[in-house]
Amino acid sequence: MADTATPPVIRRADYTAPAFLIDTVALEFDLAPERTTIRNTMRLRRNPDAASNAVRETHLELMGEQLDFVSAAIDGKPHAAVRVHEHGLTVENVPDAFELTLVGTCNPAENTTLSGLYVSSGNFFTQCEAEGFRRITWFLDRPDVMATYTVTLRADKDAYPVLLSNGNLLEQGDLPDGRHFARWEDPFRKPSYLFALVAGKLVALEERVTSGSGKEKLLQVWVEPHDLDKTRHAMDSLIHSIRWDERRFGLELDLDRFMIVAVSDFNMGAMENKGLNIFNTKYVLANPETATDTDFANIEAVVGHEYFHNWTGNRVTCRDWFQLSLKEGLTVFRDQEFSADMAAGAHQQNSKNGGDEAARATKRIEDVRVLRQMQFAEDAGPMAHPVRPESYVEINNFYTMTVYEKGSEVVRMYQTLFGRDGFRRGMDLYFKRHDGHAVTCDDFRMAMADANGRDLAQFERWYSQAGTPRVTVSTAYDAAQRRYRVTLKQGYGESSQAARETQKGPLLIPFAIGLIGADGKDLPLRLEGEAQAPAATTRVLEFTDSEQTFTFVDVAEKPLPSLLRNFSAPVIVEYDYSGDELAFLLAHDSDPFNRWEAGQRLATRELLTLADHAANGKPLQLDDAVVSAFARVLNDATLSPAFRELALMLPSEAYLAEQMDESNPAAVHRARQFLRQRLANALKRDWLAIYDKHQTPGAYQATPEDAGRRGLKNLALAYLAELDDTSDAVRLASAQYASANNMTDRAAALSALLTAAASGTGAGDAQHALDDFYRRFEKEPLVIDKWFALQATQRGTPQRPVIDIVRRLMTHPAFNLKNPNRARSLIFSFCGANPAQFHAEDGSGYAFWAEQVIALDALNPQVAARLARTLELWRRFTPALREQMRRALEKVTAQVKSRDVREIVEKALG
Repeated sequence: MADTATPPVIRRADYTAPAFLIDTVALEFDLAPERTTIRNTMRLRRNPDAASNAVRETHLELMGEQLDFVSAAIDGKPHAAVRVHEHGLTVENVPDAFELTLVGTCNPAENTTLSGLYVSSGNFFTQCEAEGFRRITWFLDRPDVMATYTVTLRADKDAYPVLLSNGNLLEQGDLPDGRHFARWEDPFRKPSYLFALVAGKLVALEERVTSGSGKEKLLQVWVEPHDLDKTRHAMDSLIHSIRWDERRFGLELDLDRFMIVAVSDFNMGAMENKGLNIFNTKYVLANPETATDTDFANIEAVVGHEYFHNWTGNRVTCRDWFQLSLKEGLTVFRDQEFSADMAAGAHQQNSKNGGDEAARATKRIEDVRVLRQMQFAEDAGPMAHPVRPESYVEINNFYTMTVYEKGSEVVRMYQTLFGRDGFRRGMDLYFKRHDGHAVTCDDFRMAMADANGRDLAQFERWYSQAGTPRVTVSTAYDAAQRRYRVTLKQGYGESSQAARETQKGPLLIPFAIGLIGADGKDLPLRLEGEAQAPAATTRVLEFTDSEQTFTFVDVAEKPLPSLLRNFSAPVIVEYDYSGDELAFLLAHDSDPFNRWEAGQRLATRELLTLADHAANGKPLQLDDAVVSAFARVLNDATLSPAFRELALMLPSEAYLAEQMDESNPAAVHRARQFLRQRLANALKRDWLAIYDKHQTPGAYQATPEDAGRRGLKNLALAYLAELDDTSDAVRLASAQYASANNMTDRAAALSALLTAAASGTGAGDAQHALDDFYRRFEKEPLVIDKWFALQATQRGTPQRPVIDIVRRLMTHPAFNLKNPNRARSLIFSFCGANPAQFHAEDGSGYAFWAEQVIALDALNPQVAARLARTLELWRRFTPALREQMRRALEKVTAQVKSRDVREIVEKALG
């Protein structure tokens, strides 16, 4: 790694159009692991819109990294006026339009960054987003330079029988000396970050489908031969994605074929390269024995996400990387809608809006849980940035929860404001205006505004302001006038300095509200000035000022407000509900999200009180009303099992710690364990009944219904493992582990055994199951990842701290720091998902973190930077922990070389 102690800051305000454009690219690869030769022939011309061409520069600057130069030619003639430097290549004396041929080499076998062209398990793969293409050949490696590509691959036929690239296969054949070739053409203009190639010993599951316009398409899922039996679900997910995009948005697959390739060494989840999506195996491979219900759902979502990028990201792409949410936020929204529709059964009904609304609401709750636990924390820290950032040092650090998840919420607000039909009109206009172009977030906003006849100038602030808005609600009921006033105030509270610097004024917040009567039913909602109340009992208020009052009339009784229904905007709502009011909402609210939200508020309030008592040495006591509220949900058979599982999950320890003025992980852990144990013991008979009632006999099915039953059953088992007497849990978990016909039940049983063992019961049973799990699945890398993760996130004891277990596992023959999945399964799981053990008072977790960030930085800066973010909120912890975290950050700062990690730790230290 080059030492980049003072890397430049790249700013959105400094954007300039490229001096040259590239119309066509012809790439020829002679593939060899240690020395691959790339011949790159480009047709270039001056960009008439570039300001730099007013002075007619006579040189061309191309980006390039870790490449060895061989030769250059212009219009077929050798060109010597070329200078190679650390960050690229300068070609002097270039004409206005010309053909440039560059020949260079790279070493894929030594490319541990997994960016550019690299080797994994003896096969070739690429990853070019965001700036990996410059590790393949010298290029104008920026998203607003779009060209058509022809790619010729040559390699040893025995070693690399499959040769794939973007687009359509033109020809293939044999060459002398046991080699062969394949030539591919992508007819659609694309930026270099969407280029891909794959070469190796792979096999494919194939399907042919007919598009809505009657054209036949070839679909392929390519994997290593031993994984072919795990591809059916990915293929089905791809077919569902294609059909859904046709129905929902009128968008068809535009190539003759669509390919997915799975690779075990991959920095991200997947990549949407045009027609040749390269996936982490984690999001492709699944069968009942190796994948959980969560894995099946995630595969469907990620396959959908990457397929949907074909239009929202590929056909219309980003002008620059500051516009990343233009494609990612929009496509996350699309994959969330797709997953909600699949869960609701809309694909079975072949209906635009059909399906089970409760299942759709459950998916919404899952998405918001992720947003609030992870993105809200990001908004509160030194890496806070707007959905459209204003600056960065390393673009890989801005593939963030803000860009993806908050970006998705911003897109969702358009649909909340305009409805599905209005949103579709905006999408149609967006594609009509911008197909084949590299554009900005403002272009998308203008398409939505123009299609719906609205001025959305104020809405732009959602893209440019960082931080999580807070909406304070106050209400007043006038019984004599039958009027109910709701006053909303918006602000940001005590947001981070990074967020405060971007905040310019009030936002347009679509604020959904309902009013509930004493009988638990929704009341009519007629605003002052309206002739009659609309039929709907949820209203979306357009909240545009710093403070605004909405008056409802003909309100027959004092209502209880149901605020921000369906989480209609990514804000924090501040309203002083009493405990009884939250229990009432949990029992009666017609909005499933707010019913869940009431339970979460009730639990959070109780847990923070308990944590405060724990921190100050006070005895812990629990209000029986909390237990009663949870019992009502647990035993309410009118609620789906999936909803009950979510409602009965306590807020995470990390989320609770973030709600404290001074984060105290030990106190939060003690409080949460106290509540879990109280709920376990008080409701033991109910948990046992739920466990028995929600078995799923027969063959495994990855349906939302069966997954919901398994989820609630295994939640019951997890609570039973918290009992004072865990003998029932050990018995049930051991039996479930032995008889399980699916990974969901097997992994849940193993987790319950580990929990019981931490309480001093069944340690032998837990160890036996751990050993058996490894023996069963030692040839299944993704399952062994689960084995590592379960051990890294277990509870631990003073006599057996988890840090010792993790350090021992790092010496295990199956552990490999170079593999991102393996590093995430053990190191990330411990540092990010086991706060009570990671934040040990002796600082051992922070010392371990520093060691691993430094080690990963030398191998793979992208992965190292993600681990580095674990300590970015260090200033919010107790003084003793804070000081130890500071020392760990300073140690990392002194030793890392990459700009990826340096940007994170320097911002954290301030």
